[in-house]
Amino acid sequence: MQRTVSHKPGKQRKYLYNAPLHHRGKMISAHLSQELREKYGVRSMPVRKGDRVKIVRGDYKGTEGEVISVDREGYRIAIKGLIRKKTDGTEIPIPIHPSKVIITKLDLKDDARKKILERKGVTEEEIEEIIEEEEEAEEKEELGEEAQEGTGAEEVGKEEMAEIEKEAEAEEDIQESQSAPTMKPEPEEEGDE
Repeated sequence: MQRTVSHKPGKQRKYLYNAPLHHRGKMISAHLSQELREKYGVRSMPVRKGDRVKIVRGDYKGTEGEVISVDREGYRIAIKGLIRKKTDGTEIPIPIHPSKVIITKLDLKDDARKKILERKGVTEEEIEEIIEEEEEAEEKEELGEEAQEGTGAEEVGKEEMAEIEKEAEAEEDIQESQSAPTMKPEPEEEGDE
């Protein structure tokens, strides 16, 4: 199917609904954030699985997360952490149109993605520098998370020890109360009057 060059809205819509999947992939594009736009000199890119995006319009404005799937047939993307519960309790991702998001971090693991940037004027050296910077930043984040998890484990350990001590004290109180003799009051008999 050839791309339409018509200015008529009806023909534009018809092409949108009948476009082949390899054309739809390019249509599922989003603007880059201001920092990425300055870094790469590119305004927009097709959204891919693994990109980090921020929702800028709609009910979920301000939500940021990683793209977990791209639906080319429905022109929608799914973002990690953005879910809806169905009536039967299962969780499904909320589909978001790519025009409502901006890309805050590109996934450059794919060579085809690097070639797209090269075609648009970014050199290979610049791309490699950017990838190295991102890897270093990810390593720092991982180390920071591990350190936080370590302190969290110590706090949990202290809390568990406090709970165990409280339970032991409660058991001792119960045993003391059971060992002491208790006087049961005798039931009063009601007389016939």
